[in-house]
This record gives sequence, structure tokens and C-alpha cells, in this order.
Amino acid sequence: MAIQSLVEALGEQDWLDQVGNTVQPIIDRALMTTGGQPVKDFLHGVWLGHPLHPVLTDVPLGAWTVAVVLDALDEIKGCDDYARGAEAAVTIGLAGAVGAAVTGITDWEHLDRQPRRVGLLHGILNTTAALLYARSLQLRKRRQRRAGRGFALLGYTVSMAAAYLGGKLVYEDRIGVNRAKEHLPANPASTEFIPVLLEAELPENVLRRVEVDGVPILLVRRGTRVFALAETCSHLSGPLAEGQLEGESVVCPWHGSRFALTDGQVLNGPATHPQPCFVSRVHNGQIEIRLSGRAAVSGKQSHGKLP
Repeated sequence: MAIQSLVEALGEQDWLDQVGNTVQPIIDRALMTTGGQPVKDFLHGVWLGHPLHPVLTDVPLGAWTVAVVLDALDEIKGCDDYARGAEAAVTIGLAGAVGAAVTGITDWEHLDRQPRRVGLLHGILNTTAALLYARSLQLRKRRQRRAGRGFALLGYTVSMAAAYLGGKLVYEDRIGVNRAKEHLPANPASTEFIPVLLEAELPENVLRRVEVDGVPILLVRRGTRVFALAETCSHLSGPLAEGQLEGESVVCPWHGSRFALTDGQVLNGPATHPQPCFVSRVHNGQIEIRLSGRAAVSGKQSHGKLP
């Protein structure tokens, strides 16, 4: 397809890497200065359980779609009510675009390679669309409605191109999806406990990766308990076994997401999806895992206690 070929060609532009290398550290410093990790967690959507950015993108897209319809009716009938409604919709869309931009930038700062380039183009197009709508609103307030409608239509076209790139990031690059669940069987066939490691082979406070029927599992022994979580980070597939322990939590080595050992809850972003947890036990000197019966967050599940 022509659009896909154009996106791929744009994504190969080296200057996008140069811009990304310059902008990402600036964004990180700005976010940490204005509120630190709690603000970043809010903008990522940790409190929501999935990314906040796609929720907010519906506001400008929805409002500007309404504006397109009202502008068309105004063009046909010349009604002041339609004109006022379109102006209000443009204004709401601009307000929503600010929130979508801030949350999008917060998510983008952790990307690299091709997704970072596509994300940067996505942001540039959205910024262009917002500027066109701002000009449209200015012209409308000057009673230059036809010119305002023209800028709005151009802005809507650009925003649709940006939305296409946003869809590519989600559906092709899997940005914002739960990466941990991609490595888990949908319906584990067995409900039995499966031996994975000798008890003596798991020292305390050591992150250990094992595989159970091809599923990567992180084992951690803390005192008399053995915790078992999905080893693939739900954010961008970071290897949690190469991370570090912080008290009763594990920190991803790639982007610093922190998860509770007890139930997989996200304690710090950028991850928004919790880590799946599994029931574990120690039986006859073997650490055993049961894949069935897991939950996205398994605070009610038991972890094995060492005798």
C-alpha cells in the first residue's frame, strides 16, 4: 500500500534519531523536575491499569470530528448555531490535545529504534494539526468562518494521518500492550504443579529465570517464601531476571518499572500492566509452579513457603 510504503520510508530517516537523542533526555529531566516519579506514573496511567494516552486521544479526535460535521452544515445552511457549535468543538479538541500530547510524550521517551521514529512522526503530525486548529479558532473568532473551516479541514486531515501512525505503534509495534501476557499460554492444559528447580539451587535474594512449558518465569526467594512472576516485563518485554531487587519488589533493567513480588502490582511506571503471578510451592526438595489458576494480579494466591 502507498501509505504503508510512505510510513516505512519516513521511518528510515536518520534525522529522526538525532532529534530523538536530543529530545528524550530533555523530556525526562523536565518530567522529573516538575513532579518526579509520581507525576510520570500518573501520566503513564499506572493508576488506570493501562496507558492513559489512548484515552485522552479520543477527546480531540471526537471533538474535531464533530466540528467537521457542524462546519459542513454551516457551509450548507449558513446557521450561526452550527458555527458556534463548531467553534466550541474545536476549542474542546485543542484542550484535549494538550493532555494527549503530554501523556504521549511521557510514553514516547522510553521507545527506541523504529517505534521511536514512528512515534516522533506521530507527535510532529499531531502538533501540526493542533497548530492548524489553533489558527482555525483564531479566524473563527474574527468572523472569518470560511477560512477557519479550511484550516480545520486541513488540521483534521493531518490528525487522521497521525492517528494512522498511532495505530501502527499499537498494532504492529505493540506499544502500550501487555507484553507479559504474550508469553503465556492462553489456556494451560495442566492444573498440576510442575517441578522447575531444586530448592538448593535458589539462593535467597537472587533473581532466577526458569521456563515452565516454554513460559519464562522469574523465581525469587525471600526468607521462607518463593515468589513466581512472569519474567517478561509487561512494558516492553524487558528481562526481569536481569533487573534488581528493591525490598519486596523487582525493578526492570530496561526502563525502571517496579513490580511487587507478592502480587505483581505496578509500583512504579512506565509499566501500567501488572505482572502475572503464579502459585508456587516447595515439595520434596523441588520448587514447583502451577501455570493454571493465575491472575493478572494474584494478591490472593499463595506462594510456596520453605520448610
